[in-house]
Amino acid sequence: MLLLGFVRTVCYNARNWRKRVSVTCINNFRGWECLQQAPNYPYLYFRKQRLCFSSTSSVKNMEEILTRTVDSLPTYETRDKSPPPPESSSLEFIQFYRSLDKSQRPEFLFKLSSDFGVDHKCVAELCANVMDSQKRDISTVLQAEDRLRYCLTPRYKVLLNHISRVEGGVKFLVDLKADVIEILASKTSDSPHIRDLNGTLKSMLSEWFSVGLLSLERVTWKSPCELLQKISQYEAVHPVRNWTDIKRRVGPYRRCYVFTHGAMPGEPLVVLHVALKEEISDNIQTIVRGFSSLDAVEDINKVNAAVFYSISSTQPGLQGVELGNYLIKRVVRELQGEFPHLNQFSSLSPIPGFTNWLLGLLNEQRKEGPSNRILSDMEFRDIEEITGGQAYETMRKLLSTNEWVSSGHLVKALEPVLMRLCAWYLYGEKHRGYALNPVANFHLQNGATMWRLNWQADTSPRGLSASCGMMVNYRYFLQDTSANSGRYLKTKDIEASDQIRNLVLQFQKASKL
Repeated sequence: MLLLGFVRTVCYNARNWRKRVSVTCINNFRGWECLQQAPNYPYLYFRKQRLCFSSTSSVKNMEEILTRTVDSLPTYETRDKSPPPPESSSLEFIQFYRSLDKSQRPEFLFKLSSDFGVDHKCVAELCANVMDSQKRDISTVLQAEDRLRYCLTPRYKVLLNHISRVEGGVKFLVDLKADVIEILASKTSDSPHIRDLNGTLKSMLSEWFSVGLLSLERVTWKSPCELLQKISQYEAVHPVRNWTDIKRRVGPYRRCYVFTHGAMPGEPLVVLHVALKEEISDNIQTIVRGFSSLDAVEDINKVNAAVFYSISSTQPGLQGVELGNYLIKRVVRELQGEFPHLNQFSSLSPIPGFTNWLLGLLNEQRKEGPSNRILSDMEFRDIEEITGGQAYETMRKLLSTNEWVSSGHLVKALEPVLMRLCAWYLYGEKHRGYALNPVANFHLQNGATMWRLNWQADTSPRGLSASCGMMVNYRYFLQDTSANSGRYLKTKDIEASDQIRNLVLQFQKASKL
């Protein structure tokens, strides 16, 4: 056994998270025994590194912490009279959860959701009462239904509600939801209890983050440094290179807006970047690389179009909570107030997933032979003549490496092919009847029109890898957005321009897919 001849400070969590105990080990005193004598020994940390946490003690202490912090659901009669649990219970839960390793969290969340969820026996009894009450007066029916509704509340929901009231509690629950999403996505746990916890958290967060409780802020160079830094870090579409880059993105002829929430001060929830242009842009480089001087004075006569070129959700835990669509609508109203004559609103959007979809199509083509050809005879011959190889196999290799852009002849030959294939991918490829591409689905749900597909709109390595350099404008015709949104959600019909429809028609004529 290792003998310790020095003094160390041991930090342990659970109830005494913030306390520290001094463990002195002298000659002939075994370090292991010394540690075992410390309070809450299974949770000891040595300079923030866990010393001992066996699976047995882990499970035991999970159960102990949950038993202490998750109160029983008050009876129906006392639901409005029961005193709230002490704040220390919420803090203890938060501190314990944060102390767990990532690998331990799925087990803890499973115990929380399965052992402290809905009382199914109570639900069964109250369901029978609801059925029996149907023969009685409406007042009795409504009370029976209300009792059942209350009984369907998971025990852990009471704790989650109280956690939201402590400082930093809402942010903790957002991060907790992110963990649950990751657990479900990674198949670490496919428990129906975990899925129910996910649904409960989503319902709670959707209520707390409703648009009426959000604040719209315009970000400028005078905004707090921490906010500017977070916006730079969260930018998911077109990475910010340096401080000068972010200064330009909030400078003349540019706007940056964020939604914030009072319970998460200084934390942007969703970020929208806007370029003010003379016309709707068809190339992202003219926006993220072409800037006016930092001291330029905006000429209102040059502001005819607002182009939404980047929208980023910053909190994975708010996935499924509608924020981006409301932000766009609020920003449109804000810009109309600043520029009353402004009437052109459009995105310039990436097309993630197109290249992967196309490579899958080419792989199928290679296996099945030319029976389902996606190239016309002339295109087939042109590509083989330029490359000197079999058309489909060569396309697959060149698109995988982006080497095709170095040949002007190949770029010209592939333009009509890739344009019609991309138009079909956006317009014709579906998931449960809606657009397969997530960006397309987002804008179409908002009521936008699939307006223009742009060739070589993003020639950065990232743009070429994602969509062969193409981008698409989703145009917001304000007088039509409500009708378009309703039609898309109900009938799944996509509102598209003549350019998009013509490209789709070309695809259908050229392809037997």
